[in-house]
Parts: sequence; structure tokens; C-alpha cells
Amino acid sequence: MDGSIFKLENVSYYYLKDKKSLNSISLEIKKQEKVAILGPNGAGKTTLLKVLDALLFPQEGKFYFCGEEINKDRFEDPEFNYKFRKSVVLLFQNVDAQLFLPTVKDELSFGLIQLGFQEEEIERKILQISDLFRISHLLERSPFQLSEGEKKKVALASLLIIDPEIILLDEPTNGLDPRSVREFIEIIQEFQNNGKTVITATHDLNTAIKIADKFYVMGEEKNILRVGNYDDIFLDEDFLRFANLI
Repeated sequence: MDGSIFKLENVSYYYLKDKKSLNSISLEIKKQEKVAILGPNGAGKTTLLKVLDALLFPQEGKFYFCGEEINKDRFEDPEFNYKFRKSVVLLFQNVDAQLFLPTVKDELSFGLIQLGFQEEEIERKILQISDLFRISHLLERSPFQLSEGEKKKVALASLLIIDPEIILLDEPTNGLDPRSVREFIEIIQEFQNNGKTVITATHDLNTAIKIADKFYVMGEEKNILRVGNYDDIFLDEDFLRFANLI
């Protein structure tokens, strides 16, 4: 997975016929980049992540993954579908939509079972990831009885246990207390240090600057207003106000 992972060329998407949810989005994200997609609520950040995760497909423009143009039909190929789903994971903003099994252990094992891992390897990976996330004491608990911070940990652990290359995060620190935010950021930074590509959609600037060094700023017209590094974005207070980020 060398070079460009994702490339979008003038991508637009409509939930309603005459109302764009993405407006001519162009971007390129390379392996191991630390990317944040910034913007106020309603700017299209979640829709963009869903396109990158191939849950939605462009209605205008082109979408490339590792240099190959892809569309819905490409996922009819089982080999490509496996490769993509093993490589790319998305943590939803509402993690309740991602948790659906009786116990935390079941949640952690689900993806591995779908990918054909053997029971011994599944047990080893569960032990490893639960130690990293400090959730060993929760393994027999119902995910629906956990705190918001615990749910987010479990949901993220259930994604990262399959060892993806690309991690998409949608408002990952929403609803978390300060300690949970710190723990969450530390986990993300560890995976970044291990060579994973992390793309985070957020309006939380404090979180963004801790886990990203390349920033795409989306505006209320569902377009990209600016792309740049920390200095390009955060030292321009007039722009931050214009983009409704402060």
C-alpha cells in the first residue's frame, strides 16, 4: 500500500435530489499520513468518511483506492471486497450503531470470525487488544451497560483487532470526559506510531492537533475551504472564524 491510499476527484453526493451533501470534493491521502477533516456540524464530514469507507459511492466525480478507480460494482469481486474491508475501518460517531452482540468478548471476536481466524488466534488477539485498551475486566459485560467512554473503547478495539491499515474516526471524542479523551488519543497515537493511517473527522480542534498534522477544512457549502498544515490553518484566526471553527 505505497503512495496514495485515497484520491477523490470532484466528488459530489446528494441525499436529496437538489441538495448536495458533498460538493465537488478533491483530496489525496497517502500512507501513514495523519489527517483531520475539520468543519462545523453539517459540513459533510460524516458523508465524506462514508465515501472513503465505501458505504456510499460518488454520484459525481471519481474515487480511487490505492491507485485503482472503484465503484459499487468493484465490490462484487470477493477478493477485492476482502482486501478493502480488511484494510479500512470506520468508527461511527454513534457507537451504539456498531455494538450489537451480547458481550464485549463477542464484539471483539466478531470481525475475526468473519475473516476466518482460528479460535486459538482469536483468543490471543482478544487478550492482546483488551490489555492495550484496558478493557479486560469488561469482556463478559454487555456493551449496552457500559459508559460512553467504555463503549467507544470497545467499538474501536473491535475494529483495530483485525489489524487494518487505515482507520477512519467520526467525532471520536464526542461525549467523553477528559480522562477518556486522553486515553483515546493515546491509543490512536500508538497506532499511528505503528504505521497506521488515521483520518479523523472532528470539530474539536484540541483533539485534531494532537492526532493530525494535515488538515482539510470543510465549509457549510459542503466543500473544502482549505488544505494545509498547522500553521496554514491554526495561525489564521480570521479563517478559523470564517470556517465557523472558533
